[in-house]
Amino acid sequence: MQVISTTRLTENLEQKLVHDYPNVTFRFFSSIEKVTNVSEAEVLITYGDDVTEAILEQATALKWIMVISAGLDEMPLAWIDEQNIRVTNARGIHKHPMSEYAMAMLLGHYREMFTFYEQQKQHKWNQRVKTKEINNRKMTIVGAGAIGEELARLAQAFDIETTAVTKSGGKRNNFNHSVTLNQIDDVLEDSDFVVSILPSTQETRPFYLPHHFTCMKSSAVFLNMGRGDVVEADVLIKALDEGDISHAILDVAPLEPLPEGHPFWDHEKITLTPHISGKSSQYLPRAIAIFQENLSQYLVDGTLTINHIDLKRGY
Repeated sequence: MQVISTTRLTENLEQKLVHDYPNVTFRFFSSIEKVTNVSEAEVLITYGDDVTEAILEQATALKWIMVISAGLDEMPLAWIDEQNIRVTNARGIHKHPMSEYAMAMLLGHYREMFTFYEQQKQHKWNQRVKTKEINNRKMTIVGAGAIGEELARLAQAFDIETTAVTKSGGKRNNFNHSVTLNQIDDVLEDSDFVVSILPSTQETRPFYLPHHFTCMKSSAVFLNMGRGDVVEADVLIKALDEGDISHAILDVAPLEPLPEGHPFWDHEKITLTPHISGKSSQYLPRAIAIFQENLSQYLVDGTLTINHIDLKRGY
């Protein structure tokens, strides 16, 4: 069996795969353009954004695609489904860095750390800056999977009351409450923090409409670290300009990289980071650990045990 990776892993990870699976042939390439004999691949390891129908049409032996990221929105999922190719991803590996990101940014905003950073550069000693505490607040997490559950766990340390908003509802680990997407309006009006971790799917492009922001408290902070196309830029800017919410923290944008002239850059009520909330030195080891768990079972009976994607739903 042949496994082709369209990205180079670390030397240690590549050696480990070769050592642990002596009956599997691994071939590692720095990009999909450099892949040779893709027709021989039964398994493809990729970040997903390089996978096209043209490439897949050549991969006549392909049975499984391992996407070493969580996002699948750039892949031709309908075509892949028609070819009966299975897809798994690295869902869950982002829970530690992304939950840390959310807490850091919310703390930074409430404690005015960004203001004090600017004051330090100006050698300005000003104790009149008003700060706030995040303890005993209410946080609504929309798209509360593994990342949301970890964020809710961290929020417990600050006595933050958390509500999970998911497609199916039902009890979620570490949350005080849980509602379905259809019930979101009922919880937005009491939320101090609204954290969006929604994927990009047909159902979520866009998801947040103007009435969602008018439902929120005027003091609410909206933090999006899922996908940028779940809210249209003009809708978010209007909500900020009209005082429907107080601030937006965005790690994702409708267009990435964000164009130089985009109004997000200079908006006084927006804090931007360049889609880095999931970055971690442990990213690849965690992703390959998921791949190995699936590969070990796949070699036994052809099944994939974790993170099997429903291609019709897109996650």
